[in-house]
Amino acid sequence: MREGKFLQSNIEKWKSIQEDGAAGPDELATQFTELVNDLGYAKTFYPKSQVTVYLNGLASSKYLSIYSNKKEETSRLRRFFVIELPLVVRKHHQMLFYSLLVFVVFALIAVFSSAQDQEFVRGVLGNQYVEMTEENITKGDPFGVYKQEGELYMFLAIALNNIRVAFNMFVAGFFAGIGTVYMLFQNGVMLGSFQYFFFAKGLGWESILVIWIHGALEISAIVIAGGAGLIVGRSLLFPGTYTHLQSLRMGVKDGLKIMIGLVPVFLCAAFFEGYITRHTGMPVWLSLFILIGSFTFIGWYFIYYPVRLAKKIQLEKQV
Repeated sequence: MREGKFLQSNIEKWKSIQEDGAAGPDELATQFTELVNDLGYAKTFYPKSQVTVYLNGLASSKYLSIYSNKKEETSRLRRFFVIELPLVVRKHHQMLFYSLLVFVVFALIAVFSSAQDQEFVRGVLGNQYVEMTEENITKGDPFGVYKQEGELYMFLAIALNNIRVAFNMFVAGFFAGIGTVYMLFQNGVMLGSFQYFFFAKGLGWESILVIWIHGALEISAIVIAGGAGLIVGRSLLFPGTYTHLQSLRMGVKDGLKIMIGLVPVFLCAAFFEGYITRHTGMPVWLSLFILIGSFTFIGWYFIYYPVRLAKKIQLEKQV
C-alpha cells in the first residue's frame, strides 16, 4: 500500500484516538493495540516517514496513559516504592554520585588530618566523647556507648535525629546546594575522624563489625539525602529550558520523593543501632551477614534496580 493511501485510510481514526480519547480501560487498550499494529506497518514500509514519527508519538502517549491509569493489583504505596521512586533515583543518579564523591573526599581528608594531628579527632568528636570512649576501651568494652540507653529509647531517638538531619540536608539545597555540601562536609569529616580514632586504637576491624551494622544503612541514607539536596540546588542554578520556578518545583518534587523513600531506611538503621549493635559479642559471621546484606540492598535498590527498570520501560515504549 502506498503511503498516501495508508494515510488516507487511517487518518480519521488516528485523529479520533488523539482528540477524543477512550471511554474506558478496554477501549484504551484496543486503541493502543491498533496504534501498535499501524506503527509496525509504518516502520516496515515507511521507516523514515513523518507518519511513522507521528504514530510512534501517539502510541507512546497511549502507553503512558495505560501505565498511569491501569488498575493496580497492589496499593499506591507499593507502586511508589516499586516504580516511582526507583525511576526518580535513576533520573538523578548523577547527583547521588556527586553527593557520594563529596562525602568520601571529606571523610578521607578527615582521616589524613587525624593522622597528622592527634588533636584533630578531639576537635571534631569533642573531648567528652573521646574521653568516654577511651575509658570504655580501658574497661574492655570500647563500644559501650551503644548500651547506655534502653532499646526503644535509642531506636526512637536515633530515628528522629537521623531523619531530622537528612531533611535539614535536603532543605539546605535551597541555598543553591551550598548548604547541602556543607552538611556533607560536616558528616564526612565526622565519620572519617570517628573511624580513624578506632583504627588508631587497634580496634579498626572490631569497629567495622559493630558500628557498620547500622552504619551501612545510616551513612548510605545520609549520602542519598545529600543527593536530594543537590537536586534542589541544581534545579535552582540550572533550570535549562524551564523557568526557575518550574525547575525548582520539579527538583523539589523529585527530592521529596527520595526523602520519603529514605524514611524506612532510617527506621531500619535505627532499629539495628537500638536493638542489635549493642550486642558487641555477636558472631563475626552474623555481623558480616547484616553488614553485607545492608550494602547489597542499597546497591540493588538505589543503583541496579533503577537502571534495569528504566531500561525495561524504555524498551516497552519502543515496541
